[in-house]
Formats: sequence, structure tokens, C-alpha cells
Amino acid sequence: MKYTVLWRPSAEQALAGLWTAAPDREAVARAADRIDSLLARDPVSCGESRSGNTRIPIVEPLAVYYEAQPDDRRVWVFSVWQRQA
Repeated sequence: MKYTVLWRPSAEQALAGLWTAAPDREAVARAADRIDSLLARDPVSCGESRSGNTRIPIVEPLAVYYEAQPDDRRVWVFSVWQRQA
């Protein structure tokens, strides 16, 4: 069963800013789409774990901070940033 992936408004705004400023907008769009797909399928094991149900996956050139809520089958993305290689 899939999870619903929800982005906080501040995370959506940050993603829009990263996309606007990116030299390769397509790479940012692909990474955001891939993150949504991964989180919808299996957010409980995606990325690196943090405290509680929070995790950080990295899909170049982006990383996000999110919390999975298994009981509600929801994922909340709190922040997104461009990963520095």
C-alpha cells in the first residue's frame, strides 16, 4: 500500500527556489520526482535514519528531511536542500 507524500509549504518554496536557480533544472525535477516515488513506496526504510520516524534520503542533487507516519500512511517533507558534493 502506498503512502501519501505531502510537502510543507516552506519545503515546496525551497524546492521552487532550488529549481529556479539550478544550472540543470531537469536534474532537480528528476530528483524531486524520484524522492516522491521512493517516499510513496517505502518511507520507513528510505535514506538515513534520524530520531523517531525522521529520515534523510539523498537523490543527487537534492536531499530532504521528512517524517513518516505509518499509522496514517503519510509522509511529511519538512525541508529540501541542494546537496554539496
